Amino acid sequence: MILTAPRLYCVGTHHKTGTLWMRAVFRRLAAALGVASHVVYPATGVCKVTRDGERSILLSWSSRFPDWLRARPDARILHLIRDPRDVLLSGAAYHAHAGPKGEQFLHEPREDLDGKTYQQHLNALPTQRDKLLFEMRGKHARTVAEMTAWQPAPNTVEARYEVLMSDETGTAFREHLRDLGLPEPEVETGVEIFWAKSLWGGLADEAARHNRIAAHVSSGKVARWRTELPRDVAEPYADEFGPALVALGYEDHPTRWLSELRHAA
Repeated sequence: MILTAPRLYCVGTHHKTGTLWMRAVFRRLAAALGVASHVVYPATGVCKVTRDGERSILLSWSSRFPDWLRARPDARILHLIRDPRDVLLSGAAYHAHAGPKGEQFLHEPREDLDGKTYQQHLNALPTQRDKLLFEMRGKHARTVAEMTAWQPAPNTVEARYEVLMSDETGTAFREHLRDLGLPEPEVETGVEIFWAKSLWGGLADEAARHNRIAAHVSSGKVARWRTELPRDVAEPYADEFGPALVALGYEDHPTRWLSELRHAA
């Protein structure tokens, strides 16, 4: 691919990998730069692209950008992933109470669950182990499949939630914006917005977080799995998703990480 000057800035995340965070940052950045921002719909891949010469920010919450968009020489894509073990913990907690807005799949009756919805079935399970195992083989499995199916390309910028969550100086985010091709004054604007929209920055005070953020965020901490993932969940997790942890670069062995668990259960 011969790249040209970028004008389509694509931001791809996955469920519970910082989606709400990146949406807030890049929508505010689009407004500050006076450029359009549009959602790329996962089921159809349909999205609006501005006329030639105009710039826009395109957002996908499942990183399902259509092939024609990924192949454009004037497109740059920021792709964000998160440690799947923390995605599991975050997802199970969030899915227990999330409303239908944006999470319709939680509230649709399912034949395989005897007419219950995903959320009803999850909340009816008797133990936390049962809840985590159900989540692990449900929405979580699909999210991990999305992350492992992603194919990097010369026009993609790979990012990790864990790095950005510790990026209080904005150093890593600044480099990501530069790699996307934003000019330096716009990079600095983006870093300011990144700080304002981060849990350790402008949202450090819980009172500053609107209801949607408060509902989504159970913890901004990284490597929660070391102390919160029960061993009787971690062991089947390693069997089923250990190769994915290696493929995504979070471990160098599918099961050795089990020795790092500090949970008593």
